[in-house]
Amino acid sequence: MCWLPDPVIIDEVQRAPEIFLPIKLSVDQDRRPGRFTLTGSADVLLLPRVADTLAGRMRIVRLMPLSQGEIDGVQGRFVETLFAQEPVPHFESSQSRRDIGERIVRGGFPEAVGLPSGPRGGWMRDYAMTLLERDIRDVGSVSDSTALARLLRILAARSGTVLNVSDLSRATGIARATMDRYLALFARTFAVRLVPAWAGDVSRRLVRSPKLLFVDSGLASNLTGLDAERLVEEPNNMGPLLETFVGGELIKLLATREDQIELMHHRDSYGNEVDWVLEDSRGRLVGIEVKATSSPSDRDFKGLRAFAAAVGARFHRGVLLHTGTTAAPMGNGMWALPVDALWRLGEGRRSLPSSVVPSSAAHHDPQQR
Repeated sequence: MCWLPDPVIIDEVQRAPEIFLPIKLSVDQDRRPGRFTLTGSADVLLLPRVADTLAGRMRIVRLMPLSQGEIDGVQGRFVETLFAQEPVPHFESSQSRRDIGERIVRGGFPEAVGLPSGPRGGWMRDYAMTLLERDIRDVGSVSDSTALARLLRILAARSGTVLNVSDLSRATGIARATMDRYLALFARTFAVRLVPAWAGDVSRRLVRSPKLLFVDSGLASNLTGLDAERLVEEPNNMGPLLETFVGGELIKLLATREDQIELMHHRDSYGNEVDWVLEDSRGRLVGIEVKATSSPSDRDFKGLRAFAAAVGARFHRGVLLHTGTTAAPMGNGMWALPVDALWRLGEGRRSLPSSVVPSSAAHHDPQQR
Protein backbone atom coordinates (compact mmCIF):
# COMPACT_ATOMS: atom_id res chain seq x y z
CA MET A 1 0.00 0.00 0.00
CA CYS A 2 3.03 2.29 0.06
CA TRP A 3 2.32 3.40 -3.50
CA LEU A 4 -1.03 5.00 -2.61
CA PRO A 5 -1.12 8.80 -2.53
CA ASP A 6 -1.50 10.53 0.85
CA PRO A 7 -3.82 10.71 2.66
CA VAL A 8 -5.71 7.39 2.43
CA ILE A 9 -9.17 7.12 3.96
CA ILE A 10 -10.65 3.63 4.34
CA ASP A 11 -14.19 3.21 5.65
CA GLU A 12 -15.72 0.15 7.36
CA VAL A 13 -12.30 -1.35 8.08
CA GLN A 14 -13.81 -4.08 10.23
CA ARG A 15 -14.88 -5.79 7.00
CA ALA A 16 -11.32 -6.21 5.73
CA PRO A 17 -8.96 -7.15 8.58
CA GLU A 18 -6.45 -8.42 6.02
CA ILE A 19 -5.46 -4.83 5.16
CA PHE A 20 -3.92 -4.12 8.57
CA LEU A 21 -0.64 -5.93 7.95
CA PRO A 22 0.05 -4.02 4.69
CA ILE A 23 -0.83 -0.77 6.50
CA LYS A 24 1.63 -1.68 9.25
CA LEU A 25 4.38 -2.28 6.69
CA SER A 26 3.65 1.03 5.00
CA VAL A 27 3.62 2.95 8.29
CA ASP A 28 6.90 1.36 9.34
CA GLN A 29 8.47 2.57 6.08
CA ASP A 30 7.07 6.10 6.41
CA ARG A 31 6.25 7.33 9.91
CA ARG A 32 4.59 10.63 8.90
CA PRO A 33 1.36 10.89 10.95
CA GLY A 34 -2.04 11.14 9.31
CA ARG A 35 -1.27 9.11 6.20
CA PHE A 36 -4.08 6.65 6.95
CA THR A 37 -7.53 7.37 8.36
CA LEU A 38 -9.45 4.22 9.17
CA THR A 39 -13.13 4.45 10.05
CA GLY A 40 -15.75 1.90 10.93
CA SER A 41 -18.77 1.01 13.00
CA ALA A 42 -16.95 -1.32 15.39
CA ASP A 43 -14.28 -0.86 18.05
CA VAL A 44 -11.02 -1.68 16.28
CA LEU A 45 -9.30 -2.48 19.57
CA LEU A 46 -11.65 -5.42 20.00
CA LEU A 47 -11.22 -6.76 16.47
CA PRO A 48 -8.91 -9.73 15.91
CA ARG A 49 -5.38 -8.89 14.73
CA VAL A 50 -5.83 -5.11 14.77
CA ALA A 51 -4.56 -4.15 18.23
CA ASP A 52 -1.39 -6.25 17.85
CA THR A 53 -0.75 -5.27 14.23
CA LEU A 54 -1.04 -1.50 14.73
CA ALA A 55 -0.01 -1.18 18.38
CA GLY A 56 1.97 2.03 18.84
CA ARG A 57 1.13 3.13 15.32
CA MET A 58 -2.39 4.51 15.70
CA ARG A 59 -4.51 6.90 17.72
CA ILE A 60 -8.09 5.94 18.47
CA VAL A 61 -10.87 8.55 18.26
CA ARG A 62 -14.30 7.28 19.28
CA LEU A 63 -17.08 9.37 17.76
CA MET A 64 -20.08 9.43 20.07
CA PRO A 65 -23.56 10.71 19.23
CA LEU A 66 -23.86 14.48 19.53
CA SER A 67 -23.88 15.88 23.06
CA GLN A 68 -26.58 18.30 24.15
CA GLY A 69 -23.99 21.08 24.23
CA GLU A 70 -23.05 20.39 20.62
CA ILE A 71 -26.70 20.39 19.59
CA ASP A 72 -27.39 23.68 21.41
CA GLY A 73 -24.09 25.31 20.44
CA VAL A 74 -22.93 25.85 24.03
CA GLN A 75 -19.92 24.64 25.97
CA GLY A 76 -20.45 24.16 29.67
CA ARG A 77 -17.90 23.38 32.36
CA PHE A 78 -19.80 20.73 34.29
CA VAL A 79 -16.92 18.37 35.05
CA GLU A 80 -14.46 21.20 35.74
CA THR A 81 -16.95 22.81 38.14
CA LEU A 82 -17.57 19.59 40.05
CA PHE A 83 -13.85 19.02 40.65
CA ALA A 84 -13.08 22.68 41.42
CA GLN A 85 -12.46 23.84 44.98
CA GLU A 86 -14.99 26.68 44.71
CA PRO A 87 -18.70 26.18 45.48
CA VAL A 88 -21.02 25.35 42.61
CA PRO A 89 -22.21 28.66 41.09
CA HIS A 90 -25.85 29.70 41.01
CA PHE A 91 -27.76 28.02 38.21
CA GLU A 92 -31.31 28.33 36.93
CA SER A 93 -32.76 25.96 34.36
CA SER A 94 -34.90 26.95 31.40
CA GLN A 95 -35.91 23.34 30.72
CA SER A 96 -39.29 21.92 31.68
CA ARG A 97 -39.81 18.26 32.46
CA ARG A 98 -41.34 17.91 29.00
CA ASP A 99 -38.24 19.52 27.45
CA ILE A 100 -36.01 16.96 29.15
CA GLY A 101 -38.30 14.16 27.96
CA GLU A 102 -38.00 15.44 24.38
CA ARG A 103 -34.22 15.48 24.65
CA ILE A 104 -34.16 11.92 25.98
CA VAL A 105 -36.19 10.49 23.10
CA ARG A 106 -34.37 12.60 20.49
CA GLY A 107 -30.96 11.21 21.40
CA GLY A 108 -27.83 12.39 19.66
CA PHE A 109 -27.43 10.63 16.32
CA PRO A 110 -26.75 13.50 13.91
CA GLU A 111 -29.14 12.26 11.21
CA ALA A 112 -31.95 11.75 13.72
CA VAL A 113 -31.58 14.97 15.73
CA GLY A 114 -33.11 17.24 13.10
CA LEU A 115 -36.03 14.96 12.23
CA PRO A 116 -39.62 15.28 13.54
CA SER A 117 -40.73 12.52 15.89
CA GLY A 118 -42.42 10.40 13.21
CA PRO A 119 -39.56 10.20 10.69
CA ARG A 120 -37.10 9.99 13.57
CA GLY A 121 -38.83 6.85 14.84
CA GLY A 122 -38.51 5.30 11.39
CA TRP A 123 -34.83 6.24 11.25
CA MET A 124 -34.24 4.61 14.64
CA ARG A 125 -35.96 1.39 13.55
CA ASP A 126 -33.85 1.30 10.38
CA TYR A 127 -30.74 1.96 12.41
CA ALA A 128 -31.50 -0.92 14.78
CA MET A 129 -32.10 -3.20 11.80
CA THR A 130 -28.80 -2.15 10.23
CA LEU A 131 -27.02 -2.73 13.53
CA LEU A 132 -28.42 -6.25 13.81
CA GLU A 133 -28.20 -7.33 10.19
CA ARG A 134 -24.94 -5.69 9.10
CA ASP A 135 -22.72 -4.22 11.80
CA ILE A 136 -23.01 -7.12 14.25
CA ARG A 137 -22.35 -9.66 11.51
CA ASP A 138 -19.24 -7.75 10.43
CA VAL A 139 -17.54 -8.52 13.74
CA GLY A 140 -18.95 -11.91 14.74
CA SER A 141 -21.20 -14.81 13.86
CA VAL A 142 -24.81 -14.88 15.06
CA SER A 143 -26.68 -18.16 15.30
CA ASP A 144 -30.14 -16.77 16.11
CA SER A 145 -30.94 -13.31 14.71
CA THR A 146 -34.43 -13.33 16.25
CA ALA A 147 -33.00 -13.89 19.73
CA LEU A 148 -30.43 -11.15 19.12
CA ALA A 149 -33.15 -8.64 18.18
CA ARG A 150 -35.17 -9.57 21.27
CA LEU A 151 -32.07 -9.20 23.43
CA LEU A 152 -31.42 -5.70 22.08
CA ARG A 153 -34.91 -4.60 23.17
CA ILE A 154 -34.44 -6.17 26.61
CA LEU A 155 -31.09 -4.43 27.04
CA ALA A 156 -32.74 -1.11 26.16
CA ALA A 157 -35.34 -1.72 28.88
CA ARG A 158 -32.60 -2.57 31.40
CA SER A 159 -30.27 0.30 30.57
CA GLY A 160 -29.02 1.98 33.72
CA THR A 161 -29.20 -1.21 35.81
CA VAL A 162 -26.45 -3.42 37.18
CA LEU A 163 -25.80 -6.21 34.70
CA ASN A 164 -26.72 -9.70 35.87
CA VAL A 165 -25.76 -11.98 33.00
CA SER A 166 -27.16 -15.13 34.58
CA ASP A 167 -30.55 -13.51 35.16
CA LEU A 168 -30.52 -12.11 31.63
CA SER A 169 -29.72 -15.56 30.27
CA ARG A 170 -32.63 -17.12 32.16
CA ALA A 171 -35.06 -14.38 31.10
CA THR A 172 -34.20 -14.71 27.42
CA GLY A 173 -33.50 -18.42 27.16
CA ILE A 174 -30.11 -17.64 25.64
CA ALA A 175 -27.27 -19.85 26.90
CA ARG A 176 -24.78 -18.11 29.19
CA ALA A 177 -21.84 -18.53 26.82
CA THR A 178 -23.87 -17.21 23.90
CA MET A 179 -25.13 -14.33 26.04
CA ASP A 180 -21.55 -13.30 26.89
CA ARG A 181 -20.68 -13.33 23.19
CA TYR A 182 -23.77 -11.31 22.19
CA LEU A 183 -23.06 -8.69 24.85
CA ALA A 184 -19.49 -8.41 23.57
CA LEU A 185 -20.82 -7.89 20.03
CA PHE A 186 -23.11 -5.06 21.16
CA ALA A 187 -20.18 -3.46 23.01
CA ARG A 188 -17.92 -3.79 19.95
CA THR A 189 -20.47 -2.00 17.78
CA PHE A 190 -20.98 0.81 20.33
CA ALA A 191 -24.63 0.03 21.06
CA VAL A 192 -23.98 -0.45 24.77
CA ARG A 193 -21.27 0.41 27.28
CA LEU A 194 -20.49 -1.68 30.35
CA VAL A 195 -19.56 0.78 33.10
CA PRO A 196 -17.39 -0.75 35.85
CA ALA A 197 -18.19 -0.63 39.54
CA TRP A 198 -16.11 1.61 41.77
CA ALA A 199 -14.03 0.02 44.49
CA GLY A 200 -11.23 1.38 46.64
CA ASP A 201 -8.96 -1.39 45.40
CA VAL A 202 -8.63 -0.95 41.62
CA SER A 203 -8.20 -4.70 41.07
CA ARG A 204 -11.62 -5.35 42.65
CA ARG A 205 -13.35 -3.31 39.94
CA LEU A 206 -12.70 -6.14 37.53
CA VAL A 207 -14.78 -8.65 39.47
CA ARG A 208 -17.76 -6.52 40.46
CA SER A 209 -20.79 -6.36 38.19
CA PRO A 210 -20.75 -3.51 35.67
CA LYS A 211 -23.71 -1.28 34.93
CA LEU A 212 -25.36 -1.65 31.55
CA LEU A 213 -25.63 1.63 29.65
CA PHE A 214 -27.26 2.11 26.26
CA VAL A 215 -25.05 4.65 24.51
CA ASP A 216 -27.94 6.61 22.96
CA SER A 217 -31.08 7.34 24.99
CA GLY A 218 -33.07 8.02 21.80
CA LEU A 219 -32.44 4.53 20.47
CA ALA A 220 -33.24 3.02 23.89
CA SER A 221 -36.52 5.00 24.00
CA ASN A 222 -37.48 3.83 20.53
CA LEU A 223 -36.74 0.17 21.28
CA THR A 224 -38.85 0.31 24.44
CA GLY A 225 -41.72 2.12 22.69
CA LEU A 226 -41.62 5.22 24.90
CA ASP A 227 -42.17 8.76 23.65
CA ALA A 228 -41.77 12.07 25.49
CA GLU A 229 -45.42 12.22 26.51
CA ARG A 230 -45.27 8.83 28.21
CA LEU A 231 -42.03 9.74 29.95
CA VAL A 232 -43.64 12.85 31.42
CA GLU A 233 -46.81 11.05 32.46
CA GLU A 234 -45.14 7.88 33.76
CA PRO A 235 -42.26 8.72 36.15
CA ASN A 236 -41.34 5.04 36.55
CA ASN A 237 -40.48 4.93 32.86
CA MET A 238 -38.63 8.22 32.88
CA GLY A 239 -36.22 7.30 35.68
CA PRO A 240 -34.16 4.62 33.87
CA LEU A 241 -34.06 6.54 30.60
CA LEU A 242 -33.09 9.76 32.39
CA GLU A 243 -30.21 7.88 34.00
CA THR A 244 -29.26 6.52 30.56
CA PHE A 245 -29.40 10.05 29.12
CA VAL A 246 -27.15 11.42 31.88
CA GLY A 247 -24.71 8.52 31.57
CA GLY A 248 -24.41 9.11 27.82
CA GLU A 249 -23.75 12.83 28.33
CA LEU A 250 -21.06 12.06 30.91
CA ILE A 251 -19.31 9.70 28.51
CA LYS A 252 -19.24 12.45 25.87
CA LEU A 253 -17.96 15.06 28.33
CA LEU A 254 -15.14 12.80 29.51
CA ALA A 255 -14.19 11.72 25.98
CA THR A 256 -13.15 15.27 25.06
CA ARG A 257 -10.85 15.80 28.05
CA GLU A 258 -7.07 15.52 28.00
CA ASP A 259 -6.91 14.50 31.66
CA GLN A 260 -8.12 11.07 32.66
CA ILE A 261 -11.38 10.91 34.58
CA GLU A 262 -13.06 7.54 34.88
CA LEU A 263 -16.80 6.89 34.84
CA MET A 264 -18.05 4.22 37.23
CA HIS A 265 -21.02 3.37 39.43
CA HIS A 266 -21.30 2.29 43.07
CA ARG A 267 -23.46 -0.06 45.11
CA ASP A 268 -22.59 -1.27 48.59
CA SER A 269 -23.64 -4.41 50.45
CA TYR A 270 -26.43 -2.47 52.21
CA GLY A 271 -28.12 -1.54 48.94
CA ASN A 272 -26.95 2.09 48.91
CA GLU A 273 -26.33 3.19 45.33
CA VAL A 274 -24.75 6.08 43.46
CA ASP A 275 -25.77 6.11 39.81
CA TRP A 276 -22.49 7.51 38.47
CA VAL A 277 -19.09 8.04 40.06
CA LEU A 278 -16.30 10.16 38.58
CA GLU A 279 -12.71 9.62 39.74
CA ASP A 280 -9.85 11.87 38.62
CA SER A 281 -6.14 11.04 38.45
CA ARG A 282 -5.66 12.37 42.01
CA GLY A 283 -8.16 9.86 43.33
CA ARG A 284 -10.82 12.47 44.12
CA LEU A 285 -14.40 11.24 43.79
CA VAL A 286 -17.57 12.95 42.65
CA GLY A 287 -20.86 11.10 43.06
CA ILE A 288 -23.78 11.83 40.72
CA GLU A 289 -27.30 10.67 41.49
CA VAL A 290 -30.15 11.02 38.97
CA LYS A 291 -33.79 11.44 40.02
CA ALA A 292 -36.83 12.00 37.82
CA THR A 293 -38.30 14.48 40.27
CA SER A 294 -38.72 18.24 40.13
CA SER A 295 -38.64 18.55 43.95
CA PRO A 296 -35.61 16.70 45.34
CA SER A 297 -35.56 16.11 49.07
CA ASP A 298 -32.90 15.20 51.62
CA ARG A 299 -33.82 11.50 51.44
CA ASP A 300 -32.82 11.48 47.76
CA PHE A 301 -29.23 11.98 48.94
CA LYS A 302 -29.12 8.77 51.00
CA GLY A 303 -26.85 6.92 48.57
CA LEU A 304 -24.53 9.90 48.13
CA ARG A 305 -24.19 10.42 51.87
CA ALA A 306 -23.43 6.74 52.46
CA PHE A 307 -20.81 6.85 49.70
CA ALA A 308 -19.23 9.99 51.17
CA ALA A 309 -19.01 8.36 54.60
CA ALA A 310 -17.46 5.21 53.12
CA VAL A 311 -14.70 6.89 51.08
CA GLY A 312 -13.83 9.63 53.56
CA ALA A 313 -11.42 12.36 52.46
CA ARG A 314 -11.43 11.19 48.85
CA PHE A 315 -15.02 12.35 48.46
CA HIS A 316 -14.98 15.75 46.79
CA ARG A 317 -18.60 16.51 45.98
CA GLY A 318 -22.02 14.95 45.53
CA VAL A 319 -24.58 16.09 42.97
CA LEU A 320 -28.18 15.11 42.46
CA LEU A 321 -29.48 15.89 38.97
CA HIS A 322 -33.24 16.42 38.82
CA THR A 323 -35.96 17.61 36.42
CA GLY A 324 -36.72 20.82 38.34
CA THR A 325 -35.41 24.29 37.55
CA THR A 326 -33.44 25.42 40.60
CA ALA A 327 -29.99 24.60 41.99
CA ALA A 328 -29.67 24.34 45.76
CA PRO A 329 -26.90 23.46 48.23
CA MET A 330 -27.83 20.51 50.44
CA GLY A 331 -24.99 20.69 52.96
CA ASN A 332 -21.72 18.79 53.40
CA GLY A 333 -20.60 19.16 49.81
CA MET A 334 -23.94 18.07 48.33
CA TRP A 335 -25.82 19.95 45.62
CA ALA A 336 -29.11 19.57 43.79
CA LEU A 337 -28.82 20.67 40.16
CA PRO A 338 -31.22 20.68 37.18
CA VAL A 339 -30.34 18.14 34.48
CA ASP A 340 -29.35 20.78 31.94
CA ALA A 341 -26.45 21.79 34.19
CA LEU A 342 -24.71 18.93 32.35
CA TRP A 343 -24.24 21.13 29.30
CA ARG A 344 -25.00 24.64 30.58
CA LEU A 345 -23.21 25.00 33.93
CA GLY A 346 -20.55 27.66 33.39
CA GLU A 347 -21.60 27.83 29.76
CA GLY A 348 -20.01 29.78 26.95
CA ARG A 349 -21.23 30.06 23.39
CA ARG A 350 -19.42 28.26 20.65
CA SER A 351 -19.89 28.20 16.93
CA LEU A 352 -20.71 24.97 15.16
CA PRO A 353 -20.96 24.37 11.43
CA SER A 354 -24.57 24.45 10.28
CA SER A 355 -24.05 20.98 8.85
CA VAL A 356 -23.58 19.48 12.31
CA VAL A 357 -27.31 19.39 12.96
CA PRO A 358 -29.27 18.46 9.81
CA SER A 359 -32.55 20.10 8.96
CA SER A 360 -35.76 18.10 9.22
CA ALA A 361 -35.75 17.74 5.44
CA ALA A 362 -32.25 16.28 5.29
CA HIS A 363 -31.74 12.93 3.66
CA HIS A 364 -31.13 10.22 6.23
CA ASP A 365 -29.39 6.92 5.66
CA PRO A 366 -29.34 4.55 8.65
CA GLN A 367 -26.20 2.91 7.32
CA GLN A 368 -24.19 6.11 7.73
CA ARG A 369 -22.78 6.21 11.25
